[in-house]
Amino acid sequence: MNAFEEKIEGTIHLLLYILKKLGGPSDIHKLFKILYFAEQKHLVRYGATISQDHYHAMKNGPVPSIAYDIYKSVKDGGVTYAPYFSAVERFSIAGIGEPDLDFLSESEMKCIDESVQENKSLSFNDLTDKSHDGAWKQTGRDKEISPVAIARAGGADNHMVKYIEDQLLIHSAKFE
Repeated sequence: MNAFEEKIEGTIHLLLYILKKLGGPSDIHKLFKILYFAEQKHLVRYGATISQDHYHAMKNGPVPSIAYDIYKSVKDGGVTYAPYFSAVERFSIAGIGEPDLDFLSESEMKCIDESVQENKSLSFNDLTDKSHDGAWKQTGRDKEISPVAIARAGGADNHMVKYIEDQLLIHSAKFE
């Protein structure tokens, strides 16, 4: 399995985990915002992302690109993700089966659990407003949001921001 396939597989199990924690199907807006705020928490606390997905500053807040591609495939009736998800109505998705927890660390599950609790009852507008944070505001529309900006918007201190910057530099050097 190559690195991109691993990212997709990890994202599948993250989404399944969140859907399970929500107790069933969810609209993608709520699902994606819960993931975004979990990512933000994990960046602030541990200096690492959960999903390795890339968030884009869209009209209604940050959108994870791999997760959105998975949703679009499911919505369009694609078979690739049929063993994992089903489209239940417009802009909603249901998980099929159980998430493989080998794809999630304890710290990741903790941040996701907290994000679910904090955001599951929020309305579409409340989630949109909440996700229009500093990272979203400083990024151009439809542009990728930097993990550093996400961490800063979540309250990361200067030491953690430096650590994240260093990790991003190391990661980019590996793939040159």
